[in-house]
Amino acid sequence: MSLLTDGHPLPDAITGRLREQLNFVIECDRMKSIIRRSPLVAADRLENDAEHSWHLALMVILLAEYADEPIDVGQAIALVVVHDLVEIYAGDTPLYDAVGSVGQAERETAAADELFALLPTDQAVRMRALWDEFEARKTPEARFAKAIDRLEPQLLNWMAGGGTWQTPGVVGADVRARKFAIADASTTLEDASTAIIDEAERRGWIRKE
Repeated sequence: MSLLTDGHPLPDAITGRLREQLNFVIECDRMKSIIRRSPLVAADRLENDAEHSWHLALMVILLAEYADEPIDVGQAIALVVVHDLVEIYAGDTPLYDAVGSVGQAERETAAADELFALLPTDQAVRMRALWDEFEARKTPEARFAKAIDRLEPQLLNWMAGGGTWQTPGVVGADVRARKFAIADASTTLEDASTAIIDEAERRGWIRKE
């Protein structure tokens, strides 16, 4: 894939490490055009990946006190900022898209290889390590970051009176099955998630079995 800067290369006076970093920063502008399925609350349109990642970073700052294990808040913020960058090349795979999820891991790994290689080597290694950490969910920070990644769309769906919960074929059991990551990281947020889903089901926003 050609880079966004191929059409308008940076001035020749900008060279070396800084040129690589700025090319990467500009390439990440593509993230603003990756549309997710979650509806916005304050506007009549769908959320994009950049908005999603910003919202997660804010939630980590505000909700870190509810992590069941102590976490490095800065590290968790870095994880949520980086976690969806691969979708710049791999595209978004909606949570309830069983067909689209086939081959997702392979697509995203290939995208990570291509995207992070644009950076200077040391930063490419760092960014790839963050992405791998989020995906593996073996650290307290990664588990909490993943929990927040699952909670945010629940809040948007609640405010929309259904949102992606009303995807054809999706029922309560499907919604509950996909919140396991919240339970892995925060008892308090898991309780809140359960309350949201239970009430949404009572209101008919989520189909029962």
